[in-house]
Amino acid sequence: MHNNTLSAYELKQLFIHYFGGSDNDIRIFTAPGRVNLIGEHIDYCGGSVFPAALTLSCVAAVRLNGTTRINMRADDLDGLYSIDLDNTSEGRNLKWGNYQAGVIHGLIEAGYSVRGMDMLFTGDIPFGSGLSSSAAIELTTAVAARELSENHDSMSHDNIELALIGQKAEHTFCGVNCGIMDQFASAMGRKDNAILLNCSSLEYRYIPLDLGDYRVVLANTCKKHSLGTSEYNKRRLEVAEGLKRMNKVLSRECRNLCDYTEEDYYAAEGSLTHDKIRDRVKHVILENERVRKAVSALEKGDLVKFGEILREANDSIRYLYEVTGYELDTMYDLACNEDGCIGSRMTGAGFGGCTINIVHKDFAAGFAENMKKSYTKATGIVPEFYTCSIGDGAREITV
Repeated sequence: MHNNTLSAYELKQLFIHYFGGSDNDIRIFTAPGRVNLIGEHIDYCGGSVFPAALTLSCVAAVRLNGTTRINMRADDLDGLYSIDLDNTSEGRNLKWGNYQAGVIHGLIEAGYSVRGMDMLFTGDIPFGSGLSSSAAIELTTAVAARELSENHDSMSHDNIELALIGQKAEHTFCGVNCGIMDQFASAMGRKDNAILLNCSSLEYRYIPLDLGDYRVVLANTCKKHSLGTSEYNKRRLEVAEGLKRMNKVLSRECRNLCDYTEEDYYAAEGSLTHDKIRDRVKHVILENERVRKAVSALEKGDLVKFGEILREANDSIRYLYEVTGYELDTMYDLACNEDGCIGSRMTGAGFGGCTINIVHKDFAAGFAENMKKSYTKATGIVPEFYTCSIGDGAREITV
């Protein structure tokens, strides 16, 4: 999908070019990418995270086609990708479209009478940037298929249900054992608010994201990451082993690593083998505590403290969890030396993608310009920068 999404009119015209007919019955659906302000790699450990939906988004033009097939195209890809509603499992083998197929499969399992549709996707979330383009695709598909399902009037209209279906699609169709954060933020985002989400209970509350004279500037390393081929699934195994060790040392049967507190960790630390597993455990438990402290600082309007906590979080993900890499480390180190930047850290799964930076509005343009020059000199890669707005979650667009 393009970096500059098509307008609704342009998307409908392209849809007609590919699928024929008029624009009378074409409907437009969208879902956002997300940035996680703090709380990295703890959503699958039952921790609390603090994401916000972006105005960067996936958009799809959709129309019922009167068949049993879902036909999918993207505005920047050649070819038609298709699945049969009577055999959605075949969607696992699609070169492109397996995220959508997994969602359709999940909706049918949940009791939705999904109907045949033609779908054309566009969007402006950079792939591999750590801003959850995959979750945006899943939730765009989910809300479209739900609203166009034959029995949609009698079914739940709960976007949390769609988030869980999207998460399951990644597990079963895409081989990524992800937590719930990305799909939840895309489904439940609210303009100008971040979401404090307990990933174990799914309890959540909206926190107004008031940064005063500061702006969220995302710095894209343009080093693509792939969750399936990174060490993401390896980390899942490591924290599972870490939970077993904590339970054994403290003689408990906690279900999630984030059920343990900072005090619990330090009580157990001396009895834990000093290895990578212990490092992973320390990151997870202390990161969960940092989320609480960061939200408290934000609610008090203490942006300097909020920025300090972001830097602490980056050190932990860099040295204890080890999912950054040269490009992210370079971007972070450069940001910390820039005037007007009070906080920075990597965001997303790591091994590429973006850093989030809290930059004074008077320095934002110079920040991006200086960083671009220095980063390109150090890595040979030309980065991208986005001064972000916080937007709403998955929905239909009426035009």
